[in-house]
Amino acid sequence: MSKLRLAVVAVSMCVGLALVYGPVAVAQTTPDTAASTPKQVHKANRKAASKAARAKKNAELKALEKNGYSPGGNQVNYPQNLQDAQRKVDAEKAAQGKPASAP
Repeated sequence: MSKLRLAVVAVSMCVGLALVYGPVAVAQTTPDTAASTPKQVHKANRKAASKAARAKKNAELKALEKNGYSPGGNQVNYPQNLQDAQRKVDAEKAAQGKPASAP
């Protein structure tokens, strides 16, 4: 009878421990989605900053091209053509009240 009691106590303790520590073990093995969130946010911020910078550069190039600069055209007077176009863009911005771009 004592062996049977010992077996029942041992089995009940195992079942009790499994019920107590089982959910904790399962909770620790699930992936933590909060840990990956800052990485995804950082990636999205970098992508947005890159997209904004590209849009700004494209707008500046379009303004220069509108004022006579041709990056793929005749490059004989390259620096002077670019500087002339930049002066025209700066003059337009000054007339609109916007600050001029830096050289």
